[in-house]
Amino acid sequence: MGKAYIVKRRARIDTITGPVNLPYGTEVEAVEDRLTYQGRQLCAVTSRKAHLYFARNDDGQGQERGALTLAITKRLEKRDKDHQRRWDLVWEDPVCQKYRHPEHEDHFLWGHAFFEAPVDDLRHIAALIGARG
Repeated sequence: MGKAYIVKRRARIDTITGPVNLPYGTEVEAVEDRLTYQGRQLCAVTSRKAHLYFARNDDGQGQERGALTLAITKRLEKRDKDHQRRWDLVWEDPVCQKYRHPEHEDHFLWGHAFFEAPVDDLRHIAALIGARG
């Protein structure tokens, strides 16, 4: 059996094997480097689609992990007067730095590890920037 994942928001998407419509909370698994549902390959575990719609659930905290990653990314995308302040906090925080994509020195992109991070780290990041997950 592969690693457990859960749908963190309705996945009405085109996949490797055609369109799917998976409701929130549906369990899927990772087989090798692909997310699968009922034997159908959906997408690569490290793909943008996987990051947008699925959350790692081996520890039973996939729903919270998914809610937190969505809340954090949404909060950081918000263009208001505090936009730069939130990003400054992220750049300066050692917990956030653990999840920064290593290939980009001049701008901050979340690496794959962010989307599978321990819930305690995600709670810390959410609190840091004022996101509610």
